[in-house]
Amino acid sequence: MDIYREVLSVLDGEGTAVLCTVVHAAGSAPQKMGSKMLVLPDGSIRGTIGGGAVEQATIEQALEVLKTGTARVFKAHLTRDLAMCCGGRMEIFVEPLGVRPWLILFGGGHVGSSLCRIATEAGFRVHVVDERESFCSEGAHPTAEAWTCANPLDVLDDLPWLPESYAVIVTHSHRLDEDLLARCVERDWRYLGMIGSRAKVLRFLDRYRNRGLDMATFSRVHAPIGLDIGAREPGEIAVAVLAEMIAIRRGGESRTFGSMRITEQVDGGAVRSG
Repeated sequence: MDIYREVLSVLDGEGTAVLCTVVHAAGSAPQKMGSKMLVLPDGSIRGTIGGGAVEQATIEQALEVLKTGTARVFKAHLTRDLAMCCGGRMEIFVEPLGVRPWLILFGGGHVGSSLCRIATEAGFRVHVVDERESFCSEGAHPTAEAWTCANPLDVLDDLPWLPESYAVIVTHSHRLDEDLLARCVERDWRYLGMIGSRAKVLRFLDRYRNRGLDMATFSRVHAPIGLDIGAREPGEIAVAVLAEMIAIRRGGESRTFGSMRITEQVDGGAVRSG
């Protein structure tokens, strides 16, 4: 029962860990189905799934899952894959606990400030990026976890781009928004959205096409951003954006009711937003 107390401690607090559960065992496997091991961020463990090479390999898998926030099944033939003498086979479900996804927030202005605050409350780790010092500091965004005061285009490689990352473009410059969106679609992300009117989005798409960019890469972008709740004020816009992010996080694409996600309509070169 000790491992369950450890799991509850992680879930009740602000820590992170990875729960590894044997979901299949055959042959001379060192542990049976249902055996569990908890891996902490420093690589230490609670419980065991059998020790030896399979346990070490699972710890390595767990630390990778801790970075990405995405669960996986680790399958291994103990002799062929891990040089163990057991000769059995194991499948281990590697599941992150307490992992909060990153929100990369491009722009620390009025909308960005409101979104940073409420996104943190909703369980996101916010990284604010803005070249203006007064809009990118702990004083301006005390709930953020990280701040990068630089031109966003110059620091993209230093940001936490992961398959489970969320990114929101709400900068002070339409030109910067345009260049950022073109660069961000090339990276891993769970959600990517850009503020702006439908007319602004269509202008950007026309320019991207004229630059010869692959228009299909923009099909998952949310722009105009946020659920359509009639938001006008910065705080209201932030709520609409966060609601859309939560819909993606909890229910997938089909749950984004009211979303005006970019779509491409290949019909005489026309692109529309819908």
